[in-house]
Amino acid sequence: MPDKTPGTMSLVSHLEELRKRLLIAVLAVGTGAIACWFLYPQILDLLLQPYCSIRGEAGPDAVFGSGCELLVTDPLEPFTVRLSVAGYGGMALAMPVLLWQVWRFVVPGLYSRERRWAIPFILSGLVLFGAGCGLAYWSIPRALEFLVDIGGQDLVSVFSPAKYISFVVKMTMAFGIGFEFPLILVFLQLIGILTPDALRRARRYAIVGIVALVAILTPSGDPITLLILSGPMWMFYEVSILIGALRERRRRRAEG
Repeated sequence: MPDKTPGTMSLVSHLEELRKRLLIAVLAVGTGAIACWFLYPQILDLLLQPYCSIRGEAGPDAVFGSGCELLVTDPLEPFTVRLSVAGYGGMALAMPVLLWQVWRFVVPGLYSRERRWAIPFILSGLVLFGAGCGLAYWSIPRALEFLVDIGGQDLVSVFSPAKYISFVVKMTMAFGIGFEFPLILVFLQLIGILTPDALRRARRYAIVGIVALVAILTPSGDPITLLILSGPMWMFYEVSILIGALRERRRRRAEG
């Protein structure tokens, strides 16, 4: 039985739908931010672990005590840091809702057969985002160690809370967003914008583009982070080609 045709909506209906989805997304992020505001001490301890892991090696004679402290130079900085942690944490907690709203916005333009991918789309997005954040958390101490050591022993690195939290959050978000890359490629193949053959032909350019994109996304710019994120993204590119090819083979068998 053929799929039903995609739904049609007027421009006004599209704008109303977009406003609805954005409102739900903002409410979800706000709710998550309130929760993270009260969980700030625990979240801050978690964010400080990569810094402590490299500063703790200095021993008891380290500058500024044990070496885990961040240097506040602005009276307003503690408040802005807590606000920043709550905001970014709210977005992380709201990620399931955000992905669902994105899907609900694009689903009217899909065939009924494509709409069955809703649950796999959401679950895959969450798993990939979480995996990216986990890899970022693992790589941050290595990036910090590289950045601290490259200046030489005459430089003492003591970070401010705002800049350190910004660095950790940007690294984490860059990895999380980067790991959504295969999901986007598979989705574009599902709706017919891309094909496996087109991705194969663009492989060489895609590798260069991935490295350039990682260099832009990650705040550290060090070769270790570049390699850690570029490798999985290139692997995901190949996996998306394989998934698209298997899907086309299955479709040809069903038609023939």
